[in-house]
Amino acid sequence: MTDTSTPRFSDQLRQQNHDTWEKAVGHRFVHELFDATIADPVMAGYLVQDYRFLDSFLMLLGSAVASADSLEPRLRISQFIGEIAGDENTYFLDAFAALGVTEEQREEIPNTEPTTAFIALMREAAGTREYAAIIAVLLVAEWLYLDWATREVDGAARAKPENFVYAEWIRLHDFPEFHERIAFLRAEMDRVGPAHADIAADFFRRAVDIELAFFDASYTHPLSL
Repeated sequence: MTDTSTPRFSDQLRQQNHDTWEKAVGHRFVHELFDATIADPVMAGYLVQDYRFLDSFLMLLGSAVASADSLEPRLRISQFIGEIAGDENTYFLDAFAALGVTEEQREEIPNTEPTTAFIALMREAAGTREYAAIIAVLLVAEWLYLDWATREVDGAARAKPENFVYAEWIRLHDFPEFHERIAFLRAEMDRVGPAHADIAADFFRRAVDIELAFFDASYTHPLSL
């Protein structure tokens, strides 16, 4: 019989970072995304910075495949790599075109501090070859986005905006396979995390802190269009 009195380890990690997590999920950026009121320079700057994660994120996923302890998680994470390299990459390129972001701008604009910090964290986690550390960073990067994309207001789901740039970014974080991805990552964290609680908690906390800072930076570093 399953013991339901003890919270899942993944829930414990989120609760330990409750205040920062809630500030990120309820950020001005999220509200303006659903309202389609984000200024184009803010959205463009945000996407340029987010796209910078792709290389390090794929490297982190590769490290997860290498450090997993059995075939089943390796297969699931390998599938995840294909999904990231496909639909999400296509969205970025289409959104850049819609917002008028040039390839030169995408290459030459410097990283913001949170972008640099998150790339460093992903590479640090990958370098540990510690599966719990890697899953902790992956879980925050995906679960926090599922939370803001599905968070109800006054007990009802929020309406999706009509503009493709906003609507598709929301959809990419709220579709059945994405829900399944987070369920898998949470199950893996619950499975391997307790035996490596300190390292999992450390990487999880730092990832949540950077996610909030990343939203903040989108308003302090808008892109000149």
